[in-house]
Amino acid sequence: MKIKLHSTLLLLSLFLLPQNFFAQGDLMIMPKRLVFDGSQRSQEINLANTGSDTAVYAVSFVNYNMTESGSFEQVETPMEGQRFAEGFLRYFPRQITLAPNEAQTIRVQLTRTGNLEQGEYRSHMYFRAVEEQTALGTEEDAESEGISINIKTVFGISIPIIIQQGESTTQLDITNIQFEKDAETPQLSLVLNRSGNMSVYGNIKVDHVSLKGKATEIGMVKGVSVYTPNAKRNFSFELRNAGEVDLSQGKLEVSYFEEDGKALAKKEYEL
Repeated sequence: MKIKLHSTLLLLSLFLLPQNFFAQGDLMIMPKRLVFDGSQRSQEINLANTGSDTAVYAVSFVNYNMTESGSFEQVETPMEGQRFAEGFLRYFPRQITLAPNEAQTIRVQLTRTGNLEQGEYRSHMYFRAVEEQTALGTEEDAESEGISINIKTVFGISIPIIIQQGESTTQLDITNIQFEKDAETPQLSLVLNRSGNMSVYGNIKVDHVSLKGKATEIGMVKGVSVYTPNAKRNFSFELRNAGEVDLSQGKLEVSYFEEDGKALAKKEYEL
């Protein structure tokens, strides 16, 4: 008996990339996140097909909760302190067909904003590749005897869309710094503690300060977030430029700052 594999879907969502665009498979998205902070009523998302075949993508909203490890879990109802943005957004089109090297724009608009309370609202716009359906009873099926199953991989990619209403009361603190200098590449672990009514999104920078006061950047991670309603996030990363300094003395300065350069937190670690 011949067995062939026919139609299982594998969905993949990506959330953090260091560039200002997202790419998965042959789909490129820019920007990688949208934030409505009161200065705009509508924004655009640019999609491009970098592949050699025509692709179709269905566009929808999904809602996620971020775990303390930074992974995402899909949720149907908001957790305590969490608000979804999808009820206050509209977008067009809802399905996109892109020829090879073709680009298209999706317009996202705020709606019903008179019902917004102070704080933050977040949903994720999800782009799912739509596979062309094959009719039943094809020649391939007729030639095989027995069970015919076909496995196809369908990729999806999502970006957060955030509405921020009112003034932010959010604060951030860095705690529980742990340094592993004996690893092949030195590694730093820490906890980001968030409080207030909105999420944080920014970069983590690590400087080594020598006994003479010379500061050398030895680590940088961009696009690190702590989404509402989470109060903390555990984070670890490698210090790839640490070979330039003497890690047996001096101190490490760990700072977290937003993309515009505004510092939200700083902590020192004595070596």
